[in-house]
Parts: sequence; C-alpha cells; structure tokens
Amino acid sequence: MHIVLAANPQAEQPWVTDAVADLVRQTGASVTVLAVDELESEYLSPMPRSVYTERAEHAAEAAVRRLAEAGIEASRTVLPGRAAEQIIRFASDQKADLIVLGSSVRPVVAQRLLGSVPLTLIEKAGRPVLVVTRPVNG
Repeated sequence: MHIVLAANPQAEQPWVTDAVADLVRQTGASVTVLAVDELESEYLSPMPRSVYTERAEHAAEAAVRRLAEAGIEASRTVLPGRAAEQIIRFASDQKADLIVLGSSVRPVVAQRLLGSVPLTLIEKAGRPVLVVTRPVNG
C-alpha cells in the first residue's frame, strides 16, 4: 500500500500527519509527502512564486520530520500549480492507494466561492481520499 500525504502550505495540520503515521503502523504502507505551492500563475500574484514555494517546502519538511519522529520514513515532493490537479496527477504517477489530507482551512463562504481541495479530490481523484478533520479539544 502506498499513501500520498498532501501537506497544506497554508496551515500546519500535525493531526493529519499523525493519522498517516497511525495508518502506516497498522498497514505497513509507504508514504510520500506532497506539497503544492497553490500558485497557478505568477503573473497577477501579489508575491513571487518563491514565497509560495518556500511555504510548500516548509509544509512538506514539517510533515516528513513529524513522521520521522514517529519512526516512519517518508520522501517528499514539492510541485507548482493548483493543488487538486497536482495532487491527482502525482497520486496517479505514484500509483497511490490512498490520498490523505486535512479538511479545508478556508471559511465556509470562501470554500463555496473558491472551491475546496478536499471536495475536488473526493469528486475527481479516482482513488480513495481520506480527509482528516482537526480534533476537538476537550
């Protein structure tokens, strides 16, 4: 079994990495961490692509580090472009059995206007997608 963990460059979501670590322990799966810079075009962007790439690199590295702390080896990849499209393509190239990502960090109104990566993946990935929500404290 191979898992693609889609790390979110917009928000730290350690509970998603912890869920993947649990899955790997239970199944013996391999895991690749993917972060996408989420910048379709630099032309009208308020910041250079390097800023978005740096955020994606940080997200991927944080997930790999957390997995390593749990005793799990993982590789990482950072790609440019729209998140859902790149995650689907990458998971297909990797022949992933499962895509794991966190629930959207956007407010509900923004999700409805701009779309949501988890919803798009569930609709279009062509393979199982596990969306991990933030744990409720208390």
